[in-house]
Amino acid sequence: MKRFLLTILSILVIGVSLISCGTSKKVYGTPAIDRIQERGTLLVGTTGDYRPLSYREPETGEYWGFGIDVAGEIADKLGVSISYVPTSWPTLSADVQNPDLFDFAIGGITITDTRLETMDMSEGYLCNGKTILCRKEDAGKYKSLEDLNKAEVRVMVNPGGLNEKFARENLPSCTLVVFGKNEEIPSRVAEGEADVMITEITEAPWYVRNDSRLAAPLLDSPFTRGQIGILMRKGQDDLLKKVNSIIKEMKSDGKLKDLHDKYGLVYGY
Repeated sequence: MKRFLLTILSILVIGVSLISCGTSKKVYGTPAIDRIQERGTLLVGTTGDYRPLSYREPETGEYWGFGIDVAGEIADKLGVSISYVPTSWPTLSADVQNPDLFDFAIGGITITDTRLETMDMSEGYLCNGKTILCRKEDAGKYKSLEDLNKAEVRVMVNPGGLNEKFARENLPSCTLVVFGKNEEIPSRVAEGEADVMITEITEAPWYVRNDSRLAAPLLDSPFTRGQIGILMRKGQDDLLKKVNSIIKEMKSDGKLKDLHDKYGLVYGY
């Protein structure tokens, strides 16, 4: 009887293991594009706090922006619908590498060697670089990093992203203020709660156009230069290849240039 029970138990354990392995293969072993098309929806992670690239309207929950339009184009090419999944700058890397959350992330995500060590990124679809926002009447004060790197200059950044990293590395003597909501920082600068915001040349022009109190005096001479791309976890080579082909097509057929014009961004391709 004891031997019989042990035999039954062994069969059950093996059966559960096979089912588990089969499920894992179905979820994580299936090519990414097949998985997306079987689901019928492209899941896109985005912070929704970065106008005009990715912004979530608080009243309606609707997303809009340059990156949102690019993601929509990718979904159309895959023949699926699209759904946006909230993420944040402090949790972005961890969220991207969690296979249960979304297929890729889009927004103001700069292509960096550090990110490429543990994740994949598409080719660039938008040129960017670090710059500042300040009050219009103070525009003449800030012409270099040295002008910012003073204790009396209050520099505000969002937490966990490259803006904070840049400020900590390059402005050790400033009064650094870390504020949780990136989309609110420009208005706080305009209202005098901080003197400068570290931002990107992709973001600054939108705020200058939409708030007459603000200026971006170093827009034509950013502190850094780079590109923004789509971030995804490794192991999705078919999806990465497809995304890159769609970006190349958008560059060649003029759609990417049209999107730059739509959002007032400088086209660098």
